[in-house]
Amino acid sequence: MSNEALAAELSAWRDTVRRFLTDEVSPHYERWEKEGILPKELYLKLGEAGLLCVDVPEEYGGIGAPFEFSCAIVEEAARMGYLALASNLTMHSDIVAPYILHLGTPEQRAHYLPKMISGECFGALAMTEPGTGSDLQGIKTNAVADGDEYVLNGSKTFITNGQHAGVVIVAAKTDPKAGGKGMTLLLVDTDRPGFKRGRNLEKMGLHSADTSELFFDNLRLPANKVLGRVGGGFGHLIDELPRERLMLAVSAVAHAEGALEKTIEYVQQRKAFGQAVSSFQNTRFELAKIKTDIEVHRAFYEKCAQAYAEGKLDVPTAAMVKMATSDMECRVVDACLQLFGGYGYMAEYPISRFYCDARIQRIYGGTNEIMKEVIARSLVGR
Repeated sequence: MSNEALAAELSAWRDTVRRFLTDEVSPHYERWEKEGILPKELYLKLGEAGLLCVDVPEEYGGIGAPFEFSCAIVEEAARMGYLALASNLTMHSDIVAPYILHLGTPEQRAHYLPKMISGECFGALAMTEPGTGSDLQGIKTNAVADGDEYVLNGSKTFITNGQHAGVVIVAAKTDPKAGGKGMTLLLVDTDRPGFKRGRNLEKMGLHSADTSELFFDNLRLPANKVLGRVGGGFGHLIDELPRERLMLAVSAVAHAEGALEKTIEYVQQRKAFGQAVSSFQNTRFELAKIKTDIEVHRAFYEKCAQAYAEGKLDVPTAAMVKMATSDMECRVVDACLQLFGGYGYMAEYPISRFYCDARIQRIYGGTNEIMKEVIARSLVGR
């Protein structure tokens, strides 16, 4: 497909995504934010519309679309101010589905991917534990071999999609003495005895993106629920992190663009001292700085997206784009809120939600402090 043809298809695809969001999300999003969760029915509608796991191959029920089409879904949701939805979709379509596609056995792929594409089974990834944060090698959740089964015990926290997930990829220690080499990934169906969801955690932002505690109490899993290699979990996580961090950059850039769009609209309408706020030099200069900041980071993100599509995005570069774009996002949204003045602090103005939602982007997917360490190691070693 030529670049021109791809661009035309991508433009039409964006129109499809925006229509869906306008029809199925916009009328209800404020209520969902107050309720603190998105309805399961929305995921089924997303599946019916073909908006889940779009780059999964056709043999598993996907449409085998280029990677850019998956990015466009997250971009449009984030740009419209639905970052909670963008976060949930990223976890499902751009983290869990690729793990299963890349690491799963033929039987695992055939079992899970069609259900994920339809929205029947939503996915979550459970790495973080109370007290461990970004220290993945310090996790305590363990899976002890017992014949041809594993017995899983432990807990996880801050798990995106935890309330609605039908399958959770759980990082557990199968050999506590082996350090990073003793971690294994397991596919846990949430209807299994021994699985329990904790409370839906209250957050500063992303209110409708369910975030949960998960508990495993002598949960028995057959050996065919191992995802990838026994003891290979840490390496698998490292291999898959570039896409996760790239998708955070995707949402960061688009979210910043959405904030700018709302700010431009506001300053042109709002009057102070008898003239539009957009006529003041400070406003004009701030908008110019914001636009430039966004465009510079968009160029970096698009370069990284192309590298990923070609199988060339490495871990340090993914860390760079995640860190840079999330820092930019918070900087831009803060500057945009300032241009709203006191109204920007009022919950009735969407810019306040942009501000609260953006803050997590510098933390999840690995804190930006961890990103600096990843980058530094690639330059000067440990």
